Amino acid sequence: MRRRPVLVLAALLALPAPAGAERLRAMVPESAEGAALVAALRGGGHVLFFRHADTRGENCDITYRIGDRAGQRNISAEGRAQSARIGQRLAALGVPVAFPVLAGPVYRARDTAEHAFGAARVRVTDGLLADDYAGPRLSWVLAEHRRLFAEPVPAGVNRVLVGHRTPAIMVAGDAVGGRAFPEGAALVIAPGGPDGFRVLGILELAPLPGGGFHDCG
Repeated sequence: MRRRPVLVLAALLALPAPAGAERLRAMVPESAEGAALVAALRGGGHVLFFRHADTRGENCDITYRIGDRAGQRNISAEGRAQSARIGQRLAALGVPVAFPVLAGPVYRARDTAEHAFGAARVRVTDGLLADDYAGPRLSWVLAEHRRLFAEPVPAGVNRVLVGHRTPAIMVAGDAVGGRAFPEGAALVIAPGGPDGFRVLGILELAPLPGGGFHDCG
């Protein structure tokens, strides 16, 4: 029975990359697919790209200015609790994390990382900006996402990033588009290969009933 996650992961790796219309689905660790992703992460060498935690019920972005918390869409009380559970679940599942965790400067990404891992273990970087905050730097922001997804990660640790859904779709493609990538979920990424990286799946460590997507345009 202990070999099943490894066998499922081998099957996932053997599949061709998803076509544009074939979207992934978020998996919990208790599923066979989720257990396979966790097994891969335990060995290190991967990238976990988290979408920020729950923002339902919060104001939509207004000013699009870095540092203006009141003008941004922030994580909810449930999102703060969800963030803490994400950090706890990674530890309980034995997933090793390389510190510092990198997070974008928009508060919903930064707050998610700090509630999950502790502020002292988080480094904020403009490379993980939301697309609608990037302005003329959008091409650079997307290039930074690609670099962070593709750079090799040492065995025994995983690179953890916290950012936003739309840049991930722009870089990783439609397989993670639509409603494939809910708030608080993570893309599990294998660096390397002909395209620079490969998304192995989407892992949802702390799903919320009825959660995953906000009502902002």
